[in-house]
Amino acid sequence: MSLNIAIDGPAGAGKSTIAKAVAKKMNLIYVDTGAMYRAMALYMVKMNIDLKDTEKIIEAGKNVDITIRYEDGVQVVYLNGENVNAFLRTEAVGNAASTVSVIGEIRQKLVELQQKLAAESDCIMDGRDIGTCVLPNAQRKIYLTASSDVRAKRRYDELVAKGEECDLAKIKADIEERDYRDMHREVSPLKQAEDAILVDSSYMTIDEVIAEIIRICEM
Repeated sequence: MSLNIAIDGPAGAGKSTIAKAVAKKMNLIYVDTGAMYRAMALYMVKMNIDLKDTEKIIEAGKNVDITIRYEDGVQVVYLNGENVNAFLRTEAVGNAASTVSVIGEIRQKLVELQQKLAAESDCIMDGRDIGTCVLPNAQRKIYLTASSDVRAKRRYDELVAKGEECDLAKIKADIEERDYRDMHREVSPLKQAEDAILVDSSYMTIDEVIAEIIRICEM
């Protein structure tokens, strides 16, 4: 039976950074659910599907197979057997992903693909509804969070380091608004699974969070 680790939590909690690091240390596959949505969007772009036509998107989605493998330490996303890493980060694909990701049937299709991946390999997956919906039987579930002040400051520091001008108060307001949307959406709202272990990283370093999650996984 595969070892599955689910990490959920609000925006800016550091889920992806932590999950990637834990995957490397524990020799797991990190399932990048965002990359899977981008691969689905890429298929729509390649097939010239009208992104305003929900029915056509749903129909086209039935023909899609997406999987993730690690080759020479690099995550490779396969779309119907083709390595599509080089095409996932274009603006067109990003815009398409934000459109297709809100369609219930597409989300369900990707959940099925994510569950297939998890059944076939030891993996760690992060998101908003992994422990509650995608991997309800995961052996380890973690709810990673931090205060909105701390998450806003982390994002602010990140943007400043890139040379971007930003407003800390606005970043905090945006994060709190996103939290509300994520927690109150009709489909798969963000919430802590009953059997998840809470990890509040507000006053922890990245290394401390990684060590704590590995400790939980090895319990």
